[in-house]
Amino acid sequence: MDYSPTLVLLISLLATLAICSKLLTSLTKRNLPPGPTPWPIIGNLNLIGPLPHQSFNKLSQKYGHLMQLKFGSRPVVVASSAEMAKHFLKTYDHIFASRPPTAAGKYTTYNNNNLLWAPYGSHWQQGRKIYQSQLFSPKRLDAFQYIRVEEIKALISRLYASCGTKVLLRHELLQTTLTSISRITLGRNFFSENGSVTVQLHTTFI
Repeated sequence: MDYSPTLVLLISLLATLAICSKLLTSLTKRNLPPGPTPWPIIGNLNLIGPLPHQSFNKLSQKYGHLMQLKFGSRPVVVASSAEMAKHFLKTYDHIFASRPPTAAGKYTTYNNNNLLWAPYGSHWQQGRKIYQSQLFSPKRLDAFQYIRVEEIKALISRLYASCGTKVLLRHELLQTTLTSISRITLGRNFFSENGSVTVQLHTTFI
């Protein structure tokens, strides 16, 4: 049976791609942690239940305290022990301190320039020093204690005035928390008396 040159070339190309893909897969998996075989497109998302921490704990009993999963097409390394967490958060903190760039950090924090989204480096280190010395120092927290006291008193007053009626405590606690944060960080209260957020708050954060 005669085969056309085009068909032979196509079969040779497919065979070459298959061999290269197999070699690349074996090379990339050589130093990776163990983990379950991912499904196409969804990866290992089918193994994550409504309580992810319990799913991770169950998987770690089979694959170890350091394992690799795939969330869709993105590989994820999961540490499931205090010793492994120490490696990520302390021993090799400078390697894993950076967050992957996202649209949220780009468009809401001036191209990933705040402490939350900035990559690890001199800018991030300087920002952390400013946060520690100017915002979260014991002296600064003590200086804003009167705001927290006033907001707690306002919370108690609202709850007392609502005696005999149903109160959504989650809403009241959220209002107290956000009001305290806005007064401490922005210098004013951006909430109305009924707990709704004013337009100025939306404008400020955007």
